[in-house]
Amino acid sequence: MSDPASLREQTLSLLSSGKATSRADLVETLQVAPSTVSSVVRRLLEEGMILEEGVGVSTGGRRPKILRLRDAGGVFAVVELGGHHARVGLCSPSGVLIAAEESVIDIGAGPALIFDEITGAFDAIRTAHAPDQRLLGVGVALPGPIEYPHGRLVGPARMPGWSGYDVQSDLRDRFGVTVLVDNDAKAAALGEYATRRETGDMIYVKAGTGIGGSLVGDAGIYRGGRGLSGDITHIRVADSGERECSCGGRGCLETVASGAALVRELAGRGLPVASTRDIIAATANADPAVVTLVRQAGRLLGVALSGLVNFLNPDSIVIGGVLSSLDVYVAAVKGMLYERCLPSLTQSLSIEASLTGSDAALIGLGRLLRDSADVLPS
Repeated sequence: MSDPASLREQTLSLLSSGKATSRADLVETLQVAPSTVSSVVRRLLEEGMILEEGVGVSTGGRRPKILRLRDAGGVFAVVELGGHHARVGLCSPSGVLIAAEESVIDIGAGPALIFDEITGAFDAIRTAHAPDQRLLGVGVALPGPIEYPHGRLVGPARMPGWSGYDVQSDLRDRFGVTVLVDNDAKAAALGEYATRRETGDMIYVKAGTGIGGSLVGDAGIYRGGRGLSGDITHIRVADSGERECSCGGRGCLETVASGAALVRELAGRGLPVASTRDIIAATANADPAVVTLVRQAGRLLGVALSGLVNFLNPDSIVIGGVLSSLDVYVAAVKGMLYERCLPSLTQSLSIEASLTGSDAALIGLGRLLRDSADVLPS
């Protein structure tokens, strides 16, 4: 049975792209029962997300009513930057992700060169998927601390040449629209939370080359005084071996539980590992040395999260990022949380891998742009 939240997003995406314009279209495309489609459509109508009006062409029975998004025309362009990848996408004005593509970059090339590449990627994806739609706004997710809503990077540890760079002004000059810039883990947390349609408090952890985190609830992202909350990657953990971190300190979580840490450790042992993708492949092949280190990395992430769970008492924890695809990593996090946290706090605690995967940050940026009064059409 399809997940209701997933069906909702698929329905909005199909209506936004024009691939479906009626309940019958949705039944045929989604391959679900008419009653299921009716339930999803009814809820979207109640929320005011869509309209049902007019009639289409009959195919033998009654002429179907036409479904459409309430939005005016246009798209948001969104991008998540990692150390070695850029994932660009388009969102409808309602925040639904329409299309996404990924390319290889080197974030160390600096902002000017990177945004030259992103500008070209935006042009290409708009030409392919929304050639007649005007650009309403741009959203950017970056792998470093962001002073929100000003969009300034504050001392990013693994982004040489980026500290203090005014991303918003650069992209505003390029595109002539409002630009929102956020931390990648915060944007992903928002995307995951919106997709799950949960209530309560959720800790989201993005475990990839680095490690980021965020606390999100019905009131939105908890940002802290300068918008710099969630930087769990520099929590100091025991059993870290006092390894030197990219921040200049020692013993940080990043040095033992991140993708970069695993790559460094395994390569140091002579294994042919150069990226987190290599780690995933080696784990899938059940390489015992890799599996052991991945499990230990997950346990150390669980140690760091246990203090947050005991203090914050969240309703759920979601592990995202590329390492979330490794069952052994997620299971090790879960096991350590049950071991280290008070039973009263884990009794109803949900601990799961991400549902949105690599699109989490793009979906979150779409929601941020949708909710910004400055960029929505009047």
